[in-house]
Amino acid sequence: MRIIAGTFRSRPLQAPAGLATRPSSDRLRETLFNVLTPRIESAHFLDLYAGSGAVGLEALSRGAEKVLFVERAQAALKVLQANLARLQLTGGFSVQSGNVGAYLRRALTESKRFDLVFLDPPYDETKEYATTLGLLGGAAASLLSAGALVIAEHRRKENLEDRYGLLARTRLLEQGDAALSFYAIAREKDSHELSR
Repeated sequence: MRIIAGTFRSRPLQAPAGLATRPSSDRLRETLFNVLTPRIESAHFLDLYAGSGAVGLEALSRGAEKVLFVERAQAALKVLQANLARLQLTGGFSVQSGNVGAYLRRALTESKRFDLVFLDPPYDETKEYATTLGLLGGAAASLLSAGALVIAEHRRKENLEDRYGLLARTRLLEQGDAALSFYAIAREKDSHELSR
């Protein structure tokens, strides 16, 4: 596993041992960042279920201003910290240890705003998708800046909803066994048409 482009291009990254954490493949990350390229410079990026940190580190390498990593698994957190140290990063990021839902609720009191949110829960924890996307499209929608994108990586066969509260799916990209669903806050016109 490596960083694909930007400041840290081709730098290797560690991945947690075992099958509990499944890092996003280089190819899928490349597809993701080809879409995000016009938005990544100076973005505030939220990497939920961060695992090794590969996606958030790619965002930093490509010019994101700030990346916040959220991960609860201790083994993954150790690898994430090792990857940050390996790249000799001293700023532009923060790491939150713990549950994603609890972090989102807590962040509401801190007036944080994110331009890009990436979530990649363990594939077997399917309820995490509905819970997290539901929060981001509902009670935690104020964490999203104007025009923000929320991207969920999931199994290709896993059918995510087209709508989670205010969030509406705008794009679906499939690659191998994985897929990326892109969501944005629906415009008022879209919301009106969907309610008919």
